[in-house]
Amino acid sequence: MFRRSLFAVAGLLLAGPVAAQQPLKIALITSKTGPLEAYARQTEAGFMLGLEYATQGKMEVLGRKIEVITKDDQLKPDMGKAALEQAYGDDKVDLAVGTTGSPIALAMLPVAEEYKKILIVEPAVADQITGDKWNRYIFRTARNSSQDALAAAATLKDDNISIATLAQDNAFGKDGIASLKEALKAVGSKAKVVHEEYTPAQTTDFTAPGQRLFDALKDKPGRKIIAVVWAGAHPLPKLMDLKPERYKIEIAPGGNLLPVMAGWKQFPGLEGAIYYYWGFPKNPVNDWLVTEYKKKNNGAPPDFFVAGGTAAAMAAVEAVKKAGSTDTEKLIAAMEGMSFDTPKGKMTFRKEDHQALQVMYQWRMKQNPPDNYDLLDLVREIPADEMKLPIKNKR
Repeated sequence: MFRRSLFAVAGLLLAGPVAAQQPLKIALITSKTGPLEAYARQTEAGFMLGLEYATQGKMEVLGRKIEVITKDDQLKPDMGKAALEQAYGDDKVDLAVGTTGSPIALAMLPVAEEYKKILIVEPAVADQITGDKWNRYIFRTARNSSQDALAAAATLKDDNISIATLAQDNAFGKDGIASLKEALKAVGSKAKVVHEEYTPAQTTDFTAPGQRLFDALKDKPGRKIIAVVWAGAHPLPKLMDLKPERYKIEIAPGGNLLPVMAGWKQFPGLEGAIYYYWGFPKNPVNDWLVTEYKKKNNGAPPDFFVAGGTAAAMAAVEAVKKAGSTDTEKLIAAMEGMSFDTPKGKMTFRKEDHQALQVMYQWRMKQNPPDNYDLLDLVREIPADEMKLPIKNKR
């Protein structure tokens, strides 16, 4: 009996350190296959850099080495759902991060609820994710459509503006336009949306939709603006080829990836709102990210989704540290109302819907951009508390 007890104690002593050294597993699900591949690769690059910064290069938290398991959902909702099920069920990850496309993220939300595991949504933006499809296991570092819209609306407060909209005929596009209309009211803008145009995401010829937009605006008094909500190859150059200036129509394209905006250099003075541009934030995290990313990418600065991936990683590390555990209930308690550092400065997970509140930026295209990276001037930083973000979940 005594010998068996000794062996039992010895077994416990041996098991303790081994258990303590189990890796902290995080699944990173992105859409590396398909038209949003660039977004996915930026997210992954930013995520790994964010872990490096948040752990001071140790890649561990609470004494546990961080193991990142990457998965490609191929921009398909069923694949995204299956990837998250595999991550939680087979890979036994502690939490997951993803994904690139809003339709895929929406398919993943019930999986997090079924497995009772945290899913940090990055970079999908549809309002439904933290709206009517939300559940308590979902946190989002990405901005949502309403934040995009409120930032855009903050630049459209002039009296006597008529707006026609162009968006993709999918959840992202429709969500974005609905949010823009709500945002215009929220900021007290008197601008009116007089026409909505939705086209398939793969559209390459914008002659017909462009003409419908022009027809809706050309006889309106005051300022006439086409507001564009688009992911992927942007229609701005093709719209400009149709010569909207004939009718004194302006284009408000929103922000986009650096390679896309580099194609807008011939439109100096163009304005919009953006989630992130490498030269705007002034803080230690962004300074480090810009320096390190340039080192690894032949001098190219970090783009839109690099910053988002970094923010998601820093949120995950801060949550585990604050909770002192990867237990889901402890993580939820730690993350609700949690503020954390990002390349954009502090973000805060709102308790009611777990949406990260964050600043946005108003930009203007430089008169003579010197290269394909140094493109934008900062008009102003739009603080989070200026954007009265509605709570859209029903739970």
